[in-house]
Amino acid sequence: MREDGELLKFASVSLRLRADKESVLDLEAVKQNGCSLRYASSELKADKETVIEAVKQNGRALEYASSELRADKETVVEAVKEYGFALRYA
Repeated sequence: MREDGELLKFASVSLRLRADKESVLDLEAVKQNGCSLRYASSELKADKETVIEAVKQNGRALEYASSELRADKETVVEAVKEYGFALRYA
């Protein structure tokens, strides 16, 4: 996943790899490809640290964040810094 964050979509749900924050961040899926957040668990989509890493890489990733984080000022500002039009997902 260090080479291609999109590989997160193939992570085993039964092994809970998608919900394992350490796996996602340590393997740098969202850092390499912010939009791989779309394949993360709802728990990770609601985890501010994970979402901020994703939107710093690709502001469009805000679309996949939890509704709470799409309304969070700090998260939205980080997304808009990277991609101005990310505001539409807020």
